[in-house]
Formats: sequence, C-alpha cells, structure tokens
Amino acid sequence: MGSLPEVQAIEIPIIDISGYYTRDKTQIARVANELRSACQSPGFLQVIGHPVSAELRAQLLAKLAEFFALPAATKNALHRSRSKCLRGYESVGEQKLESTFSDQKEGFMIGPEIPENARFLQGPNQWPSEDDLPGFRAVFWEYFEEVLQLSKTMFRLMALSLDLDEEYFDAFVGSRDSISMCRAHRYPPTTPERAQATRGIGAHTDFGALTLLLQDDIGGLEVFHKPTQTWHTVRPVKDAFVVNIGDMMERWTNNNYTSTLHRVISPVSTKDRYSVAFFNEGLLDQVIECIPTCLKPGEKPLFEPIRAEDHLIQRYSGSY
Repeated sequence: MGSLPEVQAIEIPIIDISGYYTRDKTQIARVANELRSACQSPGFLQVIGHPVSAELRAQLLAKLAEFFALPAATKNALHRSRSKCLRGYESVGEQKLESTFSDQKEGFMIGPEIPENARFLQGPNQWPSEDDLPGFRAVFWEYFEEVLQLSKTMFRLMALSLDLDEEYFDAFVGSRDSISMCRAHRYPPTTPERAQATRGIGAHTDFGALTLLLQDDIGGLEVFHKPTQTWHTVRPVKDAFVVNIGDMMERWTNNNYTSTLHRVISPVSTKDRYSVAFFNEGLLDQVIECIPTCLKPGEKPLFEPIRAEDHLIQRYSGSY
C-alpha cells in the first residue's frame, strides 16, 4: 500500500493595507481584491501596514503580563461574574469552546464605557486600581481606541471587496449600540506529552462579524482546512494583526465569506503566550440578511434574516 500524500500547508495571506491610507485608487482596489480572495478562502489573513504602533503594542503586552501576575484575589475581585456584560477577569478553564476540553487560558475583557447595562453586552468596564497596576488602564484603553479605528478601516475595505459603497458598514461599526470588545488572554505553557491533550482555546468559529488578533511570537494558533480535514499553523508575523471572518459575516454574505474553525494549542514552551482579540460584533439592531451583491441571479438567501443581538445572545449563551 502506498503512503498517504503529504498535506501541503495552506497559505494564510499577508495583506499590506498601507495603500488604503494614501487614498491611491489603484492601491485601494488591490487591497480590496486581495481581501476578497482571502475572505472567501481560507477566511483568515494577516494585515500589515496599519497605523497601530509597535511601541503601543509592546506596552500593552508588557502590562498584560503584569496584570496576569497579580494575586488571584486581586484578579478575582474583577471577575466577569460581577459584570452584567461579561467585562473583567476570567480564570483558567471557565470557558469551553470544544466539548472535550476546557480552555486553558485566563482572560480580561473590556469594551466601550457605557455607565449602565442598558442592553446586551453593554455596560461599564472593571479595572484594577492604579495602586495595584499603575498605567494599565491608560495603555489598554489607548490600544482599544486604536484598534477600533483599524477595525472601522477593515470594514470599509470589506465593503469595497463586496462591491458596496465604502461607507456601507459605517453605522454597523460606529454607532452607540455597536458592540466591540477587546479580550486579552494568557496561555500557560504545557509539556510536549500533554500538548495534544489540552487546548489553549478549543476549536470554534467566532460569533460576530470580524476579529483582529494581536499575538506574540510564541505561536499556537491553528486553522482548519475543510477540503483536507487538516489543521494548519498561523505563524506569527512581525507587526501583523491576524484577521478572521465571524459567523455573522458569513451569514450576511450568504456563505461567500468563510467563518473558519480555529483553535489554540497550549504552548509547548517555558514562557506564557499572550494574545489580544478585538471583536467587532456590530450594531445590535442590525438585521443580518443577505447582502445584495452576494446573491447571484436565480439564487435564494441561505438564511432567514436575524437581528444581530439575537444572533449574539444565541452564541454567547452556549459557550459558558
């Protein structure tokens, strides 16, 4: 019997978006075309040429290491159970995104500061005191605002990639009731023997529209390739954000854009792994129904319309 054919690693596209900021029409068209191809398959890409500075990114990762090194009692005083909008601290093993594994990560999440819990996922943040962790709040908030702007840019490019007006998603991502969240993670290291028996994060697709991920150089993020039923590494690229499509955008584009299964393997290392995921879940009252440019003549939408808030409630309620 012959040996099985070797599985080739899939390419995660790296797209330089700096041309968008110059407003050069040729460069913008190039970026939109590259984005369209990447969103169709594999649904993951990495972007460089963005304006989020290396200094700010390094400051945030350093502050996160300080935060996760705080005493358990200090972190648990900020536990997400004290928040009506999932803001705050999450200890190792609380979330389960793959049925056979509890996630081996701890996290801390923030979002837009809204004084009261008016609606789903809206409300105030919980922060460590300046005595416990000087400068943490200022650095994390500056990062949040910078990446929110980058996310808005990505949605403008997404609109162009779908042959829509550039501002098509502006209200979706920029309104008062638009939901954006930033979740920092620490992944404790494991041994080679236990690496396949644990998950940093279990296999899942993201719930919302678009994710922007800052990862350090430890590695561990993997994406699933359906045609070959194989997992492939998303290698850390200097200065890049990993970008992936979520279930909401897949539904909105009538499956033209792909929400890809992914996971994080617990790092086989002597060091912790750190990452920061920015989720743009969009306007709560947005009705998610097939975008006109995603429907060919004679085709019918694959999904019934659904409000973004209802979609998110369904997905979040099943993960904790």
